[in-house]
Parts: sequence; C-alpha cells; structure tokens
Amino acid sequence: METNQKGAATFYQYRLIKKINLSAWLLRSYIALILIFIVLETVFLSPWSVLYMLLAAPVTLWIQYVVSRSVLLISGHPIAKRWKSSLRLPWLGYMPDQYISYRTFRKVQMHNFWIGLCIAALFIVWSPPGFTLSMIICHLWLLMPRLYALFRFNRVDQDGMLKFTSSDVSYYAQ
Repeated sequence: METNQKGAATFYQYRLIKKINLSAWLLRSYIALILIFIVLETVFLSPWSVLYMLLAAPVTLWIQYVVSRSVLLISGHPIAKRWKSSLRLPWLGYMPDQYISYRTFRKVQMHNFWIGLCIAALFIVWSPPGFTLSMIICHLWLLMPRLYALFRFNRVDQDGMLKFTSSDVSYYAQ
C-alpha cells in the first residue's frame, strides 16, 4: 500500500481541559445589555443615539477587523483559512474558524481592545460625543464575550488551543 504524501491529511489530537458553555440566559443578557446602553444613551445624552449606534456598529467591526488582521499579518500567523468574519452571536466580527493558539488569540484581542479604544477616543475630535460614546460601547460590547473567555481561561496553561462554537468555547491541550 502506497502512501500519498501530497494528499495525506494531518490529524491533531487535542485533550479537552476546560469548557465554557454559553447558556441561552447568558446570550439573552448579552443582547439585553446593548439595548440597555442604547436606552440610557438616548435618555441621558442624545435622542440620536439609536442612529449613532447603527452607524458605530459597522465602523467598529471594520476597525476590529483591520486591527486583528494587521496583528496577525505582522506577527506572521497564517490566516488564510483560519480566520473569518462571523455574524453569529456572541462571536460577532473577525473570529478564528478553527483551533487557534491561546497566545495568538490573546495577543489579537488585547491589541484589538487597546487600539480600538484609542481609535474610538480619537473620534471625539471629529464627531458628536454621542457617536464617540456609541463607538466605545459598541467596541466593548463586541469584545465582551472574547474577553470573558480569556478571563475564564486565565489560570490554565497558555500553550493550549481554543475552539469557538455558537454554544461554547473550549480550551484544549496538545
């Protein structure tokens, strides 16, 4: 029996270390949180806040996409088939589609967090305060599930792999 090296698949064996289940209650709370912020911003800051939030969401998603992709390209990580834009809750935005190194994911999300906040803060110069606040809220809301996962996996060995699905996030060791 001949082995075809060109068509041979590589199989990885990962051992599940920790899993975070995303319950329906948690997802409903996540959606309710953005609605609460929109209502509070509308009442206390500007009646245009709903429009500002609708404008801030794609701008924030684009900023996070550019930052994530730049960090991955600069650090030399392969991204061709591993990262994709996701429209499923709670993983909105540019997310890994396969197993991803915990360190790589943490690096991308920390850069996303800080650079995204700085860019959103720069908008105060050119736009109304309501739009800037909407961008900051939208930025933090989009990153909240990712930062929650990083926080929950903070105490595990950082050489593992993460896998994201719509109902959970899992941490695996090789």
